[in-house]
Amino acid sequence: MKILQLGKFYPIRGGVEKVMWDITAGLSRKNIPCDMLCAVLPDRQIDWKDAPYQQTRDGMLAFCLGGANTVYCAPARKKVAGTMLSPAMISVLRRICKDYDIIHVHHPDPMACLALRLSGYKGKVVLHWHSDIVSQKGLLRLYKPLQRWLIKRADVIVGTTPVYLEESPFLRHVPKEKKRVVPIGIDPVPHNEAEVKQVLEKYKGRKIIFTLGRIVPYKGYDYLIEAARFLPDDYLVLIGGSGPQFAHMQQMVYNLCISDKVEMLGYLSDEKAHALFHACQVFVLPSVMKTEAFGIVQIEAMSCGKPLVATQIPGSGVSWVNQDGVSGLNVPCRNAWALSQAIRDICEDPALYERYSSGSRQRYNHVFTSQLMIDQCLNIYENLLQA
Repeated sequence: MKILQLGKFYPIRGGVEKVMWDITAGLSRKNIPCDMLCAVLPDRQIDWKDAPYQQTRDGMLAFCLGGANTVYCAPARKKVAGTMLSPAMISVLRRICKDYDIIHVHHPDPMACLALRLSGYKGKVVLHWHSDIVSQKGLLRLYKPLQRWLIKRADVIVGTTPVYLEESPFLRHVPKEKKRVVPIGIDPVPHNEAEVKQVLEKYKGRKIIFTLGRIVPYKGYDYLIEAARFLPDDYLVLIGGSGPQFAHMQQMVYNLCISDKVEMLGYLSDEKAHALFHACQVFVLPSVMKTEAFGIVQIEAMSCGKPLVATQIPGSGVSWVNQDGVSGLNVPCRNAWALSQAIRDICEDPALYERYSSGSRQRYNHVFTSQLMIDQCLNIYENLLQA
């Protein structure tokens, strides 16, 4: 059995890329041949954790994951509407596709889909449906015929939550026997006691409410900022991440005169983010659009035993990941008051806090570990090749 993970881009930043990388690396550790093909821009910034494995082959970056397992990065010309334009991906896939028993393509990624369509590949295909294309309406109109082909071509369609598989308008007519649920899994967020202690000392006497992600409209950070107005003075909302709306959010904090209650932290290193996950009282995901299909940051917080407050986004799996009344609370979208009250309900009832903290960690252990995700993918591959 030899697998190829196909789609998205390097460096590893977003959730889809991380899932691809983790599956590839996880199978490599099991000595199962699994490569990854993605795209990379010419002005890429090499992630130093990968640099020791860097090689150049025909203009591509190649990272050895141990044994014969390799991550191939085909050069891209530009990035448009969140999609890499990489003719090289097509030529590379046409050359290597015959070497693989299964190609596991990650959606949404029109470039990967086009490459698969033009590759002439005849083997088994697993389609990993991470989310619908929601914001890029123009791109979706162009991509729809190719997307329909991909859905029909796939032997198995994998969803990260049962909600998304059931609610996606593009998958409703797919037979149930063709669909599988494989929740995203991660390794526990590392614990560095000295760094956590440093954060706690800096914000001594404050209840830390943490969130992390790109500062973009669908994340709903404006509602969390507004929610801070309704929180007592000993609460502090820390928003980690950068993005096109960062300056706007900073201005909003200033206009509302709540700089003592909200800090925009900007880009965080992994070490700083990990310390905040462990130091916070509650993690909040205030997203407002179905573009937020899962919310990997939720399971990062769960691995630290943190109660969650998330939103009830129609058709999204976010509120499935955070099981209401078990790992935390889910509230209506775009409701700052509801966010503030859920945060206070958890923080101001010690028994409830401990229940949600314990429930959060247990839900992570039972549903969202990296090993569970890799084992479930491997089971799908084995069943496909035995069929």
